Amino acid sequence: MAEYINQGVFTLSTPVRIESYGSVVGKKEGEGPLGKCFDEIIEDSHFGRDTWEQAESRFQREALSLAVRKAGITKEDIDAVCSGDLINQCIGSTYGLRELEIPFLGIYGACSTMAEGLIISSLLVDSGAVRRAAAVTSSHFSTAERQFRTPLSYGAQRTPTAQWTCTAAGAVLLSCCGKVGICGGCIGRIADMGISDITNMGSAMAPAASETILRYLRATGTSPGDYDHIVTGDLGTVGSTLVRELSMMKGTDISAQHCDCGAMIFDNETQDTHCGGSGCGCSASVLSGHFLPMLEKGEAHDILFVATGALMSPMSLQQGESIPAVAHLVHLSAVRN
Repeated sequence: MAEYINQGVFTLSTPVRIESYGSVVGKKEGEGPLGKCFDEIIEDSHFGRDTWEQAESRFQREALSLAVRKAGITKEDIDAVCSGDLINQCIGSTYGLRELEIPFLGIYGACSTMAEGLIISSLLVDSGAVRRAAAVTSSHFSTAERQFRTPLSYGAQRTPTAQWTCTAAGAVLLSCCGKVGICGGCIGRIADMGISDITNMGSAMAPAASETILRYLRATGTSPGDYDHIVTGDLGTVGSTLVRELSMMKGTDISAQHCDCGAMIFDNETQDTHCGGSGCGCSASVLSGHFLPMLEKGEAHDILFVATGALMSPMSLQQGESIPAVAHLVHLSAVRN
């Protein structure tokens, strides 16, 4: 059962297992350094649909369907799905998953959605409320750019600190079986450093990531060296540098263990992505395509997965608000049957 340690920090006496997972990415992501890790690469950004929003929904449904097929189960075997995305009212999730008729919990954590979904799903399974739950999320370059920044046809110059929203989706099934377990987590606090530049999301999210990581380490009495990797979700190159500096300023050096999904998914120089990848699907696909297989194969034993999210909206930015951020942490561990 879940054990309370400190505000927002918990451990699971019996790990909730990750039964299977699926990852689907677009053409640009498939051409990146991690291209061979993903289950499916979709060359067509419309994925056979009429709009980019419909395409994102199909990305998400396909990721979950892959996880279901890999587990050898049917959709009727899933008791609940926790899902969200970046589009207004999370329509990427609702329209993508509606035909599956699985009990649905819509969540919003921006790019932190996969970690939030894993926390909620693991606690549902651990409590006995459900037998099997799924955490799913997605993003699409064209849907996010259209909503948050400028119309794609405008052709605006991208700033050096900008990141590239990933066209990708990831899905994770949690139950009582599997070679990877969730051993605990840390629910993030909202952090706001007054940054209002939408093209500098890494800087806006780095303080939240540092606070969550340090709070979990202190509450559990562990150190960075106890983990093979401390993985942040799409801080990009600027945010990655900042989270290491912020943590060092508070007396903890995470530089040897730290890596970032946004900095990993693209080759920033050859693919012209500036500071790297972003979007809900970035950390979700890198987790499902790269880090979970690493744990399953025994190539790593303990990983802290810290997905980060900027919680603004187009309206809040138009009203002159700054960008609040949050980072949720999940402790993943290789477990023996």
